[in-house]
Amino acid sequence: MRSSSQTSVPLRPPHPPQHYPGAVTSTAPAPDALTHRVLTLSCPDRPGIVRAVAGAIAEHGGNITESQQFGDPDTHLFFMRVQVESSASHDELAGAMTVLAEEFGMTWHLDVVGRPVRTLVMVSTAAHCLNDLLFRQRSEGLPIEVVAVAGNHLDLRPLTAFYGKTFHHIPVTKETKAEAEAALLALVKELDVELVVLARYMQVLSDDLCRELAGRVINIHHSFLPSFKGARPYHQAHDRGVKLIGATSHYVTGDLDEGPIIEQDVERVDHTRHVQELVALGQDVERRVLSRAVRWHAEHRVLLNGHRTVIFR
Repeated sequence: MRSSSQTSVPLRPPHPPQHYPGAVTSTAPAPDALTHRVLTLSCPDRPGIVRAVAGAIAEHGGNITESQQFGDPDTHLFFMRVQVESSASHDELAGAMTVLAEEFGMTWHLDVVGRPVRTLVMVSTAAHCLNDLLFRQRSEGLPIEVVAVAGNHLDLRPLTAFYGKTFHHIPVTKETKAEAEAALLALVKELDVELVVLARYMQVLSDDLCRELAGRVINIHHSFLPSFKGARPYHQAHDRGVKLIGATSHYVTGDLDEGPIIEQDVERVDHTRHVQELVALGQDVERRVLSRAVRWHAEHRVLLNGHRTVIFR
C-alpha cells in the first residue's frame, strides 16, 4: 500500500495547489448530514498512501464510493481521487487530511460532489463554444455556474442575455492591454471566480496574468497539435490538404497554446471537403473537447503533473 503527505488547503485560495487546479470546497453542511465529497491529492510516491487515506476516512465514518489512483514512474508522484459519503463535517475531514499532509507532504483538495464551480467565460466573436457551454449548463447538468461572460467585442451580448447571464465588455487594444487585464482580474476577484474559460477568446493573456490565474484558465485550441497558428487556421489546413482536423483543450500558461493538455479529439477529412465544411466540423470538435475539459475540471478529475495532466474519468 502507498502512503503520502500534504498541507491543508484554505477555502477558495487565490492560487490553486501545485498539482491540482480545481475549485476548493464551499461552506460545509451540518455535521449530521450525510454528504458526498470528493478528495483529490498528489504527493511523492511511497508505500502506505492508500492505507493512510482510507484509514483516515474510515475513522470519520466515511464510506468510499469511488476511488482512482495513479503512480507516475517518471515523476515519482502519486495521484488519487476519492469520493466519500460521510456524516463528518468538512472541518473534521480537513483536519484529518492536514495530519496526513504534514506526515506525507501531500497537496490535497476537498469539495462537495457536484458543487457548481463559479465560472467566467471569455469570448470574442465566435458563438459556438459559448452557446454550447451555456446550453450544457442549463440542460445537461454541466457542474459550473457561469457568473458572467466577458468579451472584447459586443457581438455575443445578445446570446449572453438569452441565457440570462451578465455580459461585461472589456475592449482590448495594444495600447490598453494592461488596463483590460486589470479590469478582468478585478472582475475575477469581485465575482469570486474559480475558473476562467476562454471560449474562442482571441486575445493572448500576458505572462503576469497567466501566473496570477495559474491552473484556473482553460482554453480551446483549433488543432489536435499546436499547428496552424494565427489567422484563418482552417484555410491553412485546407491549403495543406490535411487528413485530420481536431481540437485541444489545455490549461493556459505563458507559452502560447503549450499548456498542460486536458482533452483532444479529431475528425477525419479528405480532399472533397470545402473550407466551410472544415470550419463546421472543426467547431463541432471544439465544442465537444472544451465541454469535456470543463466538466472534468469542475468534477475534480484533472490533476496537474508538471507540464502534463492526470485525468481520472
